[in-house]
Amino acid sequence: MEKYLTTSALALLLLAGSCTKSTETAPTGQPATSAKGATFGDAVSPQKAVAPSALPALLANEDSAKTTVATQVVEVCQKKGCWIKVAVDGQEPMRVTFKDYGFFMPKDIVGKEIVFEGVVVRDTVSVDDQRHYAEDAGKSKEEIAAITSPKPSITFIASGVQIKE
Repeated sequence: MEKYLTTSALALLLLAGSCTKSTETAPTGQPATSAKGATFGDAVSPQKAVAPSALPALLANEDSAKTTVATQVVEVCQKKGCWIKVAVDGQEPMRVTFKDYGFFMPKDIVGKEIVFEGVVVRDTVSVDDQRHYAEDAGKSKEEIAAITSPKPSITFIASGVQIKE
């Protein structure tokens, strides 16, 4: 009888474990195209776009602001396309990530003009995050090890991106 109860309990545990539903949601994966006009994430309103040089003024009295930006891609995460860097006139490129890790960008869009919509944020990037981004970008171990202090920055969390050209 005890053997039967043990076997039944084990069977119930296995059955219960196989019936659980995962609550993780996976990103949509690598986009199939980087063609002109392709949109990733939410729809974008290109007519509302500002230049990246206008972003510091938007953050003059706020830590974040909703806006639309038009600029050129200068770097893409080569692991998944999970972030991009975009040109900012006369300044260091700005990092753009994607809301809720909900979509990725094609890895071959460096040099393309894009429009993206979302929230610009005044931020401080931790040493760990900087090293992670450097690793994603294929930097050398020496370059990664040279990152030793947090860095103030302006970042963007895009809800949608459209490739213009």
